[in-house]
This record gives sequence, C-alpha cells and structure tokens, in this order.
Amino acid sequence: MKSVERKATQAEKAALKLANTSTQSRDEALIKIASKIKENTESILEANEEDVEEAEKLLERGKYTQAFVDRLKLSGDKVSDIARMIRSVAEQEDPLGRTLDAKELDENLELYKVSVPIGVLGSIFESRPDVLPQVSALSLKSGNSVILKGGSEAEKSNKILFKLVKEASEEAGIPEGWIQLIEARREVRDLLEMDEKVDLLIPRGSKKFIRFIQENSRIPVLGHAEGLCHIYVDEKADMGMAVRVSFDGKVQYTAVCNAAETLLVHREIALDFLPRIAEKYREAGVEMRGCERTREILEDITEATEDDWRTEYLDSIISIKIVDELEEAIDHINTYGSKHTDSIISEDKDRLLKFLQGVDSSSVMANASTRFSDGYRYGLGAEVGISTGKIHARGPVGLEGLTTYKYYVLGDGHVVDSYSGPEAKSFTHMEISKKWREIRDSWND
Repeated sequence: MKSVERKATQAEKAALKLANTSTQSRDEALIKIASKIKENTESILEANEEDVEEAEKLLERGKYTQAFVDRLKLSGDKVSDIARMIRSVAEQEDPLGRTLDAKELDENLELYKVSVPIGVLGSIFESRPDVLPQVSALSLKSGNSVILKGGSEAEKSNKILFKLVKEASEEAGIPEGWIQLIEARREVRDLLEMDEKVDLLIPRGSKKFIRFIQENSRIPVLGHAEGLCHIYVDEKADMGMAVRVSFDGKVQYTAVCNAAETLLVHREIALDFLPRIAEKYREAGVEMRGCERTREILEDITEATEDDWRTEYLDSIISIKIVDELEEAIDHINTYGSKHTDSIISEDKDRLLKFLQGVDSSSVMANASTRFSDGYRYGLGAEVGISTGKIHARGPVGLEGLTTYKYYVLGDGHVVDSYSGPEAKSFTHMEISKKWREIRDSWND
C-alpha cells in the first residue's frame, strides 16, 4: 500500500469517529492547539527562518518572486494571530447537527435535514505556512479529517506546525489519524487519485497550480484560480473616501488574492481624483499603468496593455482605466475579473445597488476595501480559502462550507404501502419548528 493511500485510509476511519465527537471535545482540542502554538513561538520562528533563508537564495536566482517569499514569512505577531484565529474558531457555533429544514410528512412521521461533516478533506497549498493551522482548525471544528500538503519552500515551518497540531489534538482526545501530512511532490499525484477516500480538495496557490489540481483529479475542487479584484470610483463618489479605499485596497497588503489590481474611474471625476490617488500610490512605491485617457492626466505612468486588465499582480502595481459610465465599469469587471471581489465607491444608492447586483463576483463591496473579503473579517472564525465557483460554497469558506447534510426520517412503524393505492393516506408536508439537536439531546439523556 502506498504511503498516501495508507494515510488516506487512516483519515477516512478517523473521520467517522470525529463526526461523532462532542462540540466540547472539539473546542477543548482547539484551545489546546492554540496554547501549544503560542508556547512554541520561538521554535516555529526558527524553523520558518530556515525556510525563508533558502527561499531568498532562490529569489536571487530568479526562481521565486518577492511576493512569494513575503507570503512565506512568519513573525511573532503572526504566530500570535494564528493562535488567536484558532481560538476564534473554537468560539464559533458548532456547524454540525444544525436543522436546515424540518417537516411533518404525516402524524408521527418527521423529516429532518441536518448538517454533517463532508468527511476527508485534502488541502494542497503553496508558500504560506499559516494555511496549515488555519485549515486544520476549521477541519477539526467541522468534524472533518484533513490531509495536508504544503510546498517544499515551507517544509520546516509546516512540519513543526503539523507536529504541534497533531500532538495537542490527540492529547485532547481527538481520534488519532484525523490529521495527516504528506511531503513528497510525487505524493500529490497519488492524492489526486484518491477519489474513493478523499471527499473534497482545497488548493491554495498560483493560478497555474490550481488549474493543475482541477484538471488532474476526479475529486471535487473548492477554490479560486486567481484574485483579479477591481475598485470602481463612481462619478458620485466622496473624494476622500475614494482615495482612502483605493489606497487600502492596493497597498494595505499587496501579496494577497483580495488586493485590488485594477482601478476603474468615471470620466467625470478623473481629473480631480487621479492626481490625488497617484500621489498616495507614488509615496507607497506603487507602479501605475494606465489607459490612454489616464495617461493624459498622469503623464509619467506606464501604458497599460490588454494583458494588464487580465493580470493578478500580487505586487505593488496597479492598472488604471477611465470609463464613461457605470455600465462600462460593470462590463469591464465581468469581462476581465475572476469573480473574486470587486468594490464601488459612490454616494448614490441606486448606482450602488446596480453595481452590487450587476457584478458577478463572490463578494461585492459598496464603499469598502476589497481587503475585507476574508473569513476572519466576515466573522467565520477563519477560512480554508475563497471560492469563486457557484456550487456548494462561494466566497470566503468557513465552517459552514465544510459541511454537507443528510436526512433523518423519524417514524412510528410507518410503511409506504399506506400511502399507495385507492385508499392512500395523504402526506401533510407541514413545516415544524422542532430542532434535531433537541431530539438528539433528549435521546442522549
């Protein structure tokens, strides 16, 4: 048996047990994981420093970009944030056992649609070691086993984080085998073939990387290929707000999928707005690439090409285009965007509504930075990633996106024959307010 198959089998068996652990057990394990990570900050940073040193050597040879290396780096504050994130997941409501629908089919014959774990998750990610504890925490809280594969560039960071999560969770009584780590590149191919054991793949990385996963597995894939996000500054925008939001969307953190890559500006305010935002961008070292009309106002910037409208920079670069109408901005976003996150700045509610309803993205903002599209900021505790697909889960995917459902039918000796033939009984199909958790807890008592 291959190593990956063995680990997937262990994860599958553990998932069946984990699905039936109590909320309290899972939450206590998460608190223990958070504490262990915080206590081992120094060891984590030492391992990460070794990874970063190796990555910087490859950066000098042109094999990595600066943005890639930046995503790899951890700090004391980031480790504290990881621990805080895990605790916030523990504080979330249990996503399991929720009653999604409840109906009386007939007297003493009741139907409950109830949330349950998906089963075994496969998380394959590049560069960012903080993905490992994030995905692990969400998997544990939602009752799923998880098989993790990080990039070789973060090998030492991933190893120590995996060790701490595994030790702390098993010490807290979580079934052994619920979390697995694979390291060899060749094992990714093996994992992609485990469609009978792995229920969902969650890739995090470059567009090329995610496309590879999608095209080489029969396992359902949740995620996004790229984050090509836009900010549209409307003719009815407040100028101070427009500058503030456009700056934050691009500059607050450039190397992430929800950073703005294209700025669209209505022609009526371009002459006033563009010099203001350009001054802020120059101060922050942002390279600007503009359309012909933009360059008539900002004469010293680079000319934008067709490729720029389709590029996720993940760097201190932004493309700028002047548009004639709101409809043109919406059309540009729906043509060139990646259905990730897009924002409008305007004080006109009719125009805000038209943008919100017209842009076909998983998150659409009104008078807010694109950087808000994040599981933690959305109150999800954390996220396993952002999905730009429309099936199962969309946008930042937290605990709810890691559950599915099944039906429970509770009867009292009912048989289908009673509802067939000339004297068939009728179904009532009445909505009922009773919750599955109430029934479950009464049976447990």
